[in-house]
Amino acid sequence: MDNNTPIKHPTFYAVGLSYKKADAEMRGKFSLDEKAKTNLLTQAKNEGIESLIVISTCNRTEIYGFAQHPFQLIKLLCENSQGTVEDFQQVAYVYKGKEAVNHLFRVGTGLDSQILGDFEIISQIKLGFTESKKHNLGNAYIERLVNSVIQASRRVKNETEISSGATSVSFASVQYIFKNVEDIANKNILLFGTGKIGRNTCENLVKHTKHDQITLINRTKDKAEKLAKKLDLIVKDYADLQVEIQKADVLVVATGAQNPTVDKEILNLKKPLLILDLSIPMNVNENVKEIEGVSLVHMDHLSQITDETLENRKKHIPAAEAIISEIVDEFMTWTKGRKYAPTIHALKAKLNSIKDLELNYQKKKMDNFDEEQAEIITTRLIQKITNHFANHLKDENTAVDESVEWIQKVFQLENKEKQPLL
Repeated sequence: MDNNTPIKHPTFYAVGLSYKKADAEMRGKFSLDEKAKTNLLTQAKNEGIESLIVISTCNRTEIYGFAQHPFQLIKLLCENSQGTVEDFQQVAYVYKGKEAVNHLFRVGTGLDSQILGDFEIISQIKLGFTESKKHNLGNAYIERLVNSVIQASRRVKNETEISSGATSVSFASVQYIFKNVEDIANKNILLFGTGKIGRNTCENLVKHTKHDQITLINRTKDKAEKLAKKLDLIVKDYADLQVEIQKADVLVVATGAQNPTVDKEILNLKKPLLILDLSIPMNVNENVKEIEGVSLVHMDHLSQITDETLENRKKHIPAAEAIISEIVDEFMTWTKGRKYAPTIHALKAKLNSIKDLELNYQKKKMDNFDEEQAEIITTRLIQKITNHFANHLKDENTAVDESVEWIQKVFQLENKEKQPLL
């Protein structure tokens, strides 16, 4: 870069995709497992990104961070997932500045969830920030932002009824099974994988059925055994998967695998089978539908099952939005103050140095110079002048960056730290 080229401030962006425009297959392409997240953070650090957080769930994959251009963040996502830039352009979104801030607040408070009022995502945001800090990618701005979103999430949960009633993908799964499988109390259910939604579905099923009809299988057997012990269920080895599927009337797939683990080749069925795929990426190959008697239902379909509970939740959206607005305003005030505070301190220091020089000069020239009185008067004047500048910068109609630059030029202040732009 040419030495005379001005350094551009980094800007805060949110880039990503969600269930709103990206189907399960596309979300699967962009999903990031723990290894991919770690690789992404390491690459970001190596590429000079100042601060970012990554979240990847079954419903969304997003990066929130500072960059000169959003493509720096999009590149990180595409290079650490199976998604391409072309795929991203079709289904994704890019938010900048305050829009990016607002988006994270809506995500963290359950307003942007596939099931309205689902607060699972807030734990993912906390984990994302913890991982970023380990890689020295969590600056003061993002730390304050995440804490503000956690605060908003807590208040929305406690002060509104937006998460009241039992509505979740796992609840919808159980509803679907009960509506579509006759005599469920005497049918065999197999849970393959112990992902969070699968575990929750299993717990819901246990409440409504006999325990001895539910079998668990997981690649890592000890995980299945922990859940089985808690819920008093049967565990079988991964090697028994094919045999156990033949016995099952309902198969719930909730693995974290990156490729399909169930396809028509392993199905040698002697009776009808309902398969619920609660995994992202999808873990059941569409070719299972070629087998007579097989019904395949994916999580996206289950998420569309709305009931009275969900309709009631919508009534509480305005109350949730009012809480979010209040905390966003507090955050934006802090952000603005953070931008101009160093300039106000520098201005005050500059005026004080001018004052000291002038008082020293007058002391030498005047025999009866009252230094104490002059000190009081000039200090009060400097305070009043800096207050005027501070009030101007606090005004919501002020273009802070331009004003700060103007003050720095006029008073020849050193711009020691460049604050990132919203």
